Amino acid sequence: MSNASHSDASSDDQMILEAIEKWLERDVRPHVLRLDHADEYPSEMVEQMKELGLFGATIPAEYGGLGLSATTYAKIVEKVAATWMSLGGIINSHLIMSACVVRVGTEEQKQRFLPRFATGELRGGLALTEPDAGTDLQAIRTRAVRDGDHYVVNGAKTWITNGIEGSCFALLVKTDPDADPRHKGMSMLIAEKGEGFNVSRKLEKLGYKGIDSAEISFDNYRVPVANLIGGEEGRGMQTALGGLELGRINIAARGCGLAGAALMDSVKYAQERKTFGKPIGQHQAIQLKLGEMATRLQAARLLTYDAARAYDSGERCDMEAGMAKYFASEAAVENSLEAMRIHGAYGYSKEYHIERYYRDAPLMCIGEGTNEIQRIIIAKQMMERNPA
Repeated sequence: MSNASHSDASSDDQMILEAIEKWLERDVRPHVLRLDHADEYPSEMVEQMKELGLFGATIPAEYGGLGLSATTYAKIVEKVAATWMSLGGIINSHLIMSACVVRVGTEEQKQRFLPRFATGELRGGLALTEPDAGTDLQAIRTRAVRDGDHYVVNGAKTWITNGIEGSCFALLVKTDPDADPRHKGMSMLIAEKGEGFNVSRKLEKLGYKGIDSAEISFDNYRVPVANLIGGEEGRGMQTALGGLELGRINIAARGCGLAGAALMDSVKYAQERKTFGKPIGQHQAIQLKLGEMATRLQAARLLTYDAARAYDSGERCDMEAGMAKYFASEAAVENSLEAMRIHGAYGYSKEYHIERYYRDAPLMCIGEGTNEIQRIIIAKQMMERNPA
């Protein structure tokens, strides 16, 4: 299964994928259970990710990044997630922030921020969600008021990935709360931590351990007007949605990684564990589960790479990314549960990775837009693209 996603990679991309595979086996896999159970931030692994260039994976080479396609990026994320999903989240939010600057930022902003994003010198993520605004981003209340050559920001955000350990965020704000329609009053700022930028608390979670999810707040926090992404107010919603296309491809790839890990652990266990005098993999009930798991994974992969290719071509791909995110995340949930059933009591034990897959997988159905909203996006796009 591990070689299936290499087939259309260039030689340079292949070398990167192989280097990451070696790193995961040597420096990550032996420590996953300890870090996950302790909910400990993987500081050393993050430094290694910087050295591998992962924080610049999709940033163009002219700005110091690796300049990888979304297709190759998805393959990297799948491999990372198959080992420890949390690491995929650390780079995902950061690269969504970077994508906002790559796609919409002024040339001055690209020159000023992207090289520092690429090295991980500035590392962070996307600050969209608020206590009363998740799927409905237009309901955000965080306000940015122009004061000379700065914006003064007041408000709060929640569930911010990299909120504690990160240093810079793409911050969605209201610059005109009275605008109609509401999205025309929204803007995106590049916000580095400083006076008035407060980390309120770390949020405890069922799974997705090790990575810092935080509440942050702003108390008369000042951001230079030069940090308004694109240099024009009212484009924040479009900027956020464009970044989320890459984020949903990441989520889909993480779903594939988890679904694949659950499958391969189950295939191995089914050949080792014996009942009634033969390996459980020779029992038809187990074979039915493995057959469904394998097919589900392959379908999720095909949807994910289809979305990645659409993103690489510059096409609008909210429907394709939504399909991939929806299907692959559900595949991760279903495969993790089937893996637990195949492993029996061992699947429920913390000595194995299965219970971790089971705890991590549901996040994929929620993050970067719930699966309910993905189905609505898909339906609306189907009608828009196929008018009666």
